[in-house]
Amino acid sequence: MAPPQPKAAGNAPAAPVGGVQKAKLGKPRNYDLGNGVVRFSKSKMFHKKAKYKFIGKKHPKAPKATKPTVVVKPIGGEKNGGTRTVLLKRRRSFYPTQDKIRTRPHHKTFSKHVRRTRPNLTPGAVCILLAGRHAGKRVVLLAVLPSGLLLVTGPFAYNSCPLRRVPQRYVIGTSTRLDLGAFQLPAHLDDAYFKKNKKSAKRSVKRKEGEDIFVTKKEKYVPSEQRKADQKLVDEAVVKAIGARADKKLVRGYLRAAFGLRSSQFPHRLRF
Repeated sequence: MAPPQPKAAGNAPAAPVGGVQKAKLGKPRNYDLGNGVVRFSKSKMFHKKAKYKFIGKKHPKAPKATKPTVVVKPIGGEKNGGTRTVLLKRRRSFYPTQDKIRTRPHHKTFSKHVRRTRPNLTPGAVCILLAGRHAGKRVVLLAVLPSGLLLVTGPFAYNSCPLRRVPQRYVIGTSTRLDLGAFQLPAHLDDAYFKKNKKSAKRSVKRKEGEDIFVTKKEKYVPSEQRKADQKLVDEAVVKAIGARADKKLVRGYLRAAFGLRSSQFPHRLRF
C-alpha cells in the first residue's frame, strides 16, 4: 500500500502592511459578565495591572545620578607618594546605648476623647442593665458624665439599684421616658465622686495581735451618710416624676419587674 501523500499547502493569507500581526489568544483577564457586572473588581485588578504594566515597554528607566561618598586625595611630601581615600561625611564617634523617647503631641489621652452616646440615651429614659450584679433591672438614666459613662438609679426603693455608673454598651435604651422637669443633678455627682479607694486590703484593715498576717481581709463596703443623702435626693425627684404620670401604677410595676426572655423570644425582634 502506497504511503499517504502530503496535502498541498494552500495559499497563505497576505501579511498586513504594518508587519506581522499576532493573533489574540483567549479572552482578556477582566471582562463584562452582563448587566454592568465585571469579573474582577477594581481592588482585585490593581495588582494584576501593576504586574503586567511594564512588560514589553521600550522606554528604559532613567538612571539616577548618585552622589559621591568618598574623594581621593594625594599624599603630600617628598618621600610620600600615592593617594588616600577620604570620606566626605565622617562617621559618628558616639553611638547612644538607648533610643531617645520621642514625644508625640498628636497622642490624646482617654480623658480627651470625644464622647458619643446613642440618641435614645437621654436623661429620663428607662434603660435595661445587661451586666453586673444588677443585670436585668430597669433603671432611670439621670445624666451622661464627662467620662462617657451613664449615671443611673433604680430608684432604690423600687428595685434596690443605687446610684451607679454604667457603660452604654451594657445598656438597652427603651422608649419609656420620664419627664424630670427642672431637676438639676448636684454638681458634686461626677466621676471623682464614684472613684473607689485603691488602698490595699492589708493596710486598710487593722489586725489584732495573734492573727495570721498572711490571711488577707477585705473591708466591707458601707455607704457614707453623704451617699445616702444624695441617693434620697435623687430618688425623690424620680419618684415625683413617676407620680405625675397617668400610668404611674404601670410604670412602678415596670421598674420593679426584672427583664428576661421567654422561650421563642429573640432580642433582635423585640421593640423596646
